[in-house]
Amino acid sequence: MSSNEKNEQVLPKEVKITLEKPFIDERGGIQPLVDMTMKSCVLISSKKGTIRANHYHKTDWHFCYVLEGEIDYYHREVDDKGVPKMEKIKKDELFFTPPMVEHAMVFHKDTVFLTLGGNSRVQSEYEADLVRVDLIFSENVFK
Repeated sequence: MSSNEKNEQVLPKEVKITLEKPFIDERGGIQPLVDMTMKSCVLISSKKGTIRANHYHKTDWHFCYVLEGEIDYYHREVDDKGVPKMEKIKKDELFFTPPMVEHAMVFHKDTVFLTLGGNSRVQSEYEADLVRVDLIFSENVFK
């Protein structure tokens, strides 16, 4: 069984993930984020007034943790033609995107976040798993 097949058995069903209580002592704290096999970790900065994603992944999934700023996260199942749901993700919040979910991220503030993914971020592999969609348009979210 591949690591992706094993992880599919325990992938979250909700977008926002409740974080475990941090371990804190006199040295500081440790905040658990994700405890599963993954192949990539990237740090992404996004400028105010921009959009990222507008795609879905055929097999990949990712957790995102906001370090600074906030994200308006739009999502809906592939083949759902309804209005996408939007969730505001704030600093120190963790959220999850499974495979086959169209998603877009809108930035009304300069934002920095970590993305922890199930598949490699080697560009050729990443692009082979990605399907671009027109989920969100700037004229609809930056009025």
